Amino acid sequence: MNAVTALIGHPGGLGWVALKAFLLYVTAVIALRAGGRRTLAELSAYDFVAAVAVGAVVGRLPSAPDASYLAGAVTLLAILAGHALITWLRLLPAGRRLIEEGPVVVVCEGRVLSGNLHRAGMTRTDLDGLLREKGMSEVDGVHLAVLEGRGRLSVLRRAAGG
Repeated sequence: MNAVTALIGHPGGLGWVALKAFLLYVTAVIALRAGGRRTLAELSAYDFVAAVAVGAVVGRLPSAPDASYLAGAVTLLAILAGHALITWLRLLPAGRRLIEEGPVVVVCEGRVLSGNLHRAGMTRTDLDGLLREKGMSEVDGVHLAVLEGRGRLSVLRRAAGG
């Protein structure tokens, strides 16, 4: 193998690589679109896994000489079918308990609930940072702070004078 071939490969196959990449991209977009808005909305853990897996297939498969477009399309569809199944299962009470974490109250009436904070895997520093992002410099001004299942913090301020 000469230096030019080692650097750029065999240019004759580049058209097929480009075609596979294009077709896999289009297939992923169509399949994600068919999955509805939920697929690309705020990412839950299972949304993130699906997105990474789709990205890995679309990014790796076109340059793999031993993998066809059809193999990639079937892989994409299997990943997205698994994602659709998980999305459907979370609509059932038992599935939701298994798949999603529920909301956790971490502040109530200006008091940090340390046990809940710990169960949520957060430190007081994490909480203070999230409160500052919400424009709250002191926990005393918080009526209720809830760590939502997807990791966002919802904050209700205390009424003035309360």
